[in-house]
Amino acid sequence: MVLLFSLVVILFSAIIHEYMHGWMADRLGDPTARDAGRLTLNPLQHIDPFGSVLLPLLLVMTNSPIFFGYAKPVPFNPYNLRDKKFGSAKVAFAGPLANIVTAVFFGLVIRFFSEQLFDFSEAFSPLLVTIVQINLVLSIFNLVPIPPLDGSKVLAAVLPYHWQIRFLELERYGMILVLFFVMFGFGLIVPIINFLFSLIVGV
Repeated sequence: MVLLFSLVVILFSAIIHEYMHGWMADRLGDPTARDAGRLTLNPLQHIDPFGSVLLPLLLVMTNSPIFFGYAKPVPFNPYNLRDKKFGSAKVAFAGPLANIVTAVFFGLVIRFFSEQLFDFSEAFSPLLVTIVQINLVLSIFNLVPIPPLDGSKVLAAVLPYHWQIRFLELERYGMILVLFFVMFGFGLIVPIINFLFSLIVGV
């Protein structure tokens, strides 16, 4: 049951993440996500068979210390955005921000209502912990400034234009770079995730 719950949390957390990319782009003048039918929380519009189902399931079944997944990226056209300089960064940051807000909400529920939760069900509070942890992992991981992760779009917005071009050219090697980071650099963000968890939940 814990496995199933974790997979559901990953799925819906990734959907919220992608939805907020589309929502922000739409607010900034780009209707691409809306026109593609992606400005919705309907899971069927966002599920990626590998990233939303198979990858999380594989990580759980192999007892991997790394636990994450992703939904289909929401399309957007940066040339439609009213804010040409920082629009793409705002769209990119909206996804991780949604996961942080989700983590904070459920974390504060644990922090201030933990006794009531345990009185209601001893299993309920650990499930909320899972929601907080997964959303923190999704947010912090996506903010790593490695193309094509969201953090690279945020960083690119503050770089000089010629550096932006060179930096974003690395996106062609994106999958290799991300896999390399997952294998050898993921431990660098674990202390950040743990610190934020303790800060939010108060443990």
